[in-house]
Amino acid sequence: MKKLLMTVMAAAGLLCAAGTTANSQERLPEYLQAEKFTQKKLNTMLFSTTVDPHWFQQGNCFWYQYKTSEGTFWYVVDPVKKTRLPLFDRDEMAAQLTETVKDPFEARHLPIENLKAGEDGRTFTFEVTSSKDAKPDDKDKKDKKKGKKKEVFYFSYDYPTQKLTWLEDKEEEPKRLRWGSVSPDKKTVIYAKDMNLYRMSYEDYQKARKDEKDSTIVETQLTFDGQEDFGYGIPRKMVNTDTLCNGTRRAVYGYWSPDSRYFAMTVSDNRAVKDLWVLNVMSEPRPTLETYKYQMPGEKEAPVMHLYLFDMQDNSRKEIRTSAYKDQTVYIEGRPFEQKQRDMEDISKVWQGDNDRFFLTRSSRDLYRIDVCSYTVGCDSIVPVIKERMNTYQETRDLKVLGGGKELIQWSERDGWAHLYLYDDQGNMKNRITKGPWHVEEILKVDEKARTVYFTANGKNAGENPYYEHLYRVNLDGTGLKQLTSGNFFHKVEVDDDARFIVDNYSRVDTVPVCVLLDNAGNKVMDLQESDFSQLFANGYKFPELFTVKAADGVTDLYGVMYKPFDFDSTKVYPIVDYVYPGPQVEAVYYPFTRMSVRTDRLAQAGFIVISVGQRGGHPSRSKWYHNWGYGNMRDYPLEDHKYAIEQLANRYDFIDIDRVGIHGHSGGGFMSTAAICQYPDFFKVAVSCAGNHDNRIYNRWWSETHHGVKEEVSEKGDTTFTYSIGTNPEIASRLKGHLLLVHGDIDDNVHPGNTTRVVNALIKAGKRFDMLMLPNQRHGFGDMNEYFYWRLVDYFSEHLRGESEKSVDIPKR
Repeated sequence: MKKLLMTVMAAAGLLCAAGTTANSQERLPEYLQAEKFTQKKLNTMLFSTTVDPHWFQQGNCFWYQYKTSEGTFWYVVDPVKKTRLPLFDRDEMAAQLTETVKDPFEARHLPIENLKAGEDGRTFTFEVTSSKDAKPDDKDKKDKKKGKKKEVFYFSYDYPTQKLTWLEDKEEEPKRLRWGSVSPDKKTVIYAKDMNLYRMSYEDYQKARKDEKDSTIVETQLTFDGQEDFGYGIPRKMVNTDTLCNGTRRAVYGYWSPDSRYFAMTVSDNRAVKDLWVLNVMSEPRPTLETYKYQMPGEKEAPVMHLYLFDMQDNSRKEIRTSAYKDQTVYIEGRPFEQKQRDMEDISKVWQGDNDRFFLTRSSRDLYRIDVCSYTVGCDSIVPVIKERMNTYQETRDLKVLGGGKELIQWSERDGWAHLYLYDDQGNMKNRITKGPWHVEEILKVDEKARTVYFTANGKNAGENPYYEHLYRVNLDGTGLKQLTSGNFFHKVEVDDDARFIVDNYSRVDTVPVCVLLDNAGNKVMDLQESDFSQLFANGYKFPELFTVKAADGVTDLYGVMYKPFDFDSTKVYPIVDYVYPGPQVEAVYYPFTRMSVRTDRLAQAGFIVISVGQRGGHPSRSKWYHNWGYGNMRDYPLEDHKYAIEQLANRYDFIDIDRVGIHGHSGGGFMSTAAICQYPDFFKVAVSCAGNHDNRIYNRWWSETHHGVKEEVSEKGDTTFTYSIGTNPEIASRLKGHLLLVHGDIDDNVHPGNTTRVVNALIKAGKRFDMLMLPNQRHGFGDMNEYFYWRLVDYFSEHLRGESEKSVDIPKR
């Protein structure tokens, strides 16, 4: 018996050993490689990649903070003196904070929060949170469910003398409110409450920052007719409209006159817009029906925009007539406060014009007609000043108003390229400012005294990726055009208020990000930072590779990025996965350096060649012809270019297996990837389609009508209707041959889950096999389930393109 027992135990041991061996063999090298770069691990490999300047309120100095593998550093930059100095000695600061707070700190782990520079340019204030529990106040004592607060220490630091002072008697820092629109003279604050408009003094607003329930706050109600779906401060999507009248103060987005007397804003009447719903089955204790307004393409029930002007002298309201087109859109041309004032309130803006006149833009529903208009206080209607007309939809950019309204800079695509035009205030064109086969993206600054405009543009330099943005300067009369940033990089720049200095963050997907300081002539003042990639490189990181191919017309150049496994072996043959987005507002291709992404370089680590490439019709930053290629053919226009691009790459590189092609994308990319595997079922073998707007007839009106097109028809009686027709994925679902995984968040209130359900219905009716993953309690971006989704993405492509996966292994925890 004993011998038998020992035999059984030995056999069991062998089975356990065999099981252990089997389990270890289940771990595939591609999965182990991918696990080296989980999001949690990546968060410790790379920190700051750009410099964010905080300009002093006086002069041209600024400070910034930057994190590397040695911790966070704080610097003060004096562009005139060409110096970049540490704000403080980190070791000394750690010692002083330890002595005061009684918590141990060290230089590389300073817990400095809410750092601010004072008006004098030398005094800084900041906070440090202790590990010690704060003493409860009366409010905390009443709320037993509330978590324990930690004690906060407030400090003042004098930069020139490096003296640190503990502000022992300082009260808790007033919270930053997000609902107040503060007038330029800092006397009046506008906001919404209970669907109506209110005002209070700036002094009372400061009281509210300390205690929003302060009984001494005086509020003045300006309107009394606000109602559900046609009121003030109503969020775009409301789950429970009962909360609209609970006394909560809400933000309104309007524009002040420069002298602070007037406040102009638009209000949308959404009462006729139909409802849409998602069901949140994860809400407690019962599932919750979420209801929101959502206009779909072609629907006649549209929002109606109203333009109001409020006079702060007598609290009166005047409605201004704007109507020209059915279902038109109107928005006021404004500007934020100057950079040095922006810390006050983010939502406060000033209209462009003088104290009695401002400008606005009016657009027809089909966007064929764009009018720049003006309004003069005291008049009943707006007046068209500049009219833009095209036989297709038009892009717009913010108008720039000069001399209080005497001159206007208009951005227009009227000649097939985006350029700048100078007008007087009556709509007479004075001259073109820019011209040529290249694209002006955005005006950053106008130096009115020097009559110079600073703007970003791309596509001007021959032989350079046409998507790389540069900063340019040109005189308002069109002379003196000069490129201020140099190098074949994507430049993200910030110009100071005085237009004297420029912070230039530049990079490509295949370079380490660098930041330099320039003067307004483009001369380098000094180097500021280079990102610390030491930890990434130590873990085997390698940059992706850039490539160029032809579109299916054999003429148009397409630009893309190829991501390889970091352990890439040129003697092997890899399946290829195309990460896609159809645009037309943006393509799936990254141009400046971008952190590792679930859908590109992280996916590549699991044993794939992953590419992203543009397509005709995909991006507005090239010619209008390029941008409009897919107009009227939204489902199918990008597919041929992507197929042809992959074929060219496979002919160019032996390591790409043309018989193992996958495709995936999110939102519009989900729509496109399903269309691709159905339209080219013998080429694309596997698709993972996430949150796709598969049936654009039930997607939102703006995206669908704008980029696909809508036909405006006027009857003999003068009635205007809009006709919308588009190909959908359910119509071609029966062509599916390969493997398709559909993924959607069940409470996606952007692209409704019904889009995926309609594809599922068509697939079932066609007798097709497919896979589906519904992510509970997730909106459009998948939220905290992105890491789970990543591993399901890896599983699906591994199983169907590589023939092996780790589906039997639990997905690693984030």
